[in-house]
Amino acid sequence: MKHAAAWLVALALSLATTETFAGETSMTQDQTAIHSAVEQMTDAFMAGDIARVMQSYEPGAAVMFEPQSPVSDEDQLHAMFTAMSAMKPAFTYSGHEVYVSGDTGLHIAPWNMVATGPEGEELTQSGLSVAVFRRQEDGSWKMVLDNPHGAFLMSEAK
Repeated sequence: MKHAAAWLVALALSLATTETFAGETSMTQDQTAIHSAVEQMTDAFMAGDIARVMQSYEPGAAVMFEPQSPVSDEDQLHAMFTAMSAMKPAFTYSGHEVYVSGDTGLHIAPWNMVATGPEGEELTQSGLSVAVFRRQEDGSWKMVLDNPHGAFLMSEAK
């Protein structure tokens, strides 16, 4: 769980006070809906409302709390979210990109995080979050893949 604190940042993709959407002056309705889904999940996570966080994901969704280690088990996801929420992270982002093709959406956001470790120490990390969304029958968007370590994986692939 050495990257667990880093993962916290991916959960709060939309807490940035200044948000930009690369190359976009206005977002489509679908882009706005995906960004809103991220904001709602982030708000729930910051409030410690793990039940609402879990509702942000499709059943069977994979979350990479650690690079190259997807977790899809609902009980394990719930436990990880609960433990990470206790660290009271604060997030900032340098921008957001949202792309949509049909019923699939991609959200990308560079992040920085400050949190409190188990011994009261300040933890800081940064990275690149990549999340894949799918449109639901009711028109909402839910995550199916959530990888807060996108930059790590790209750098390791070289």
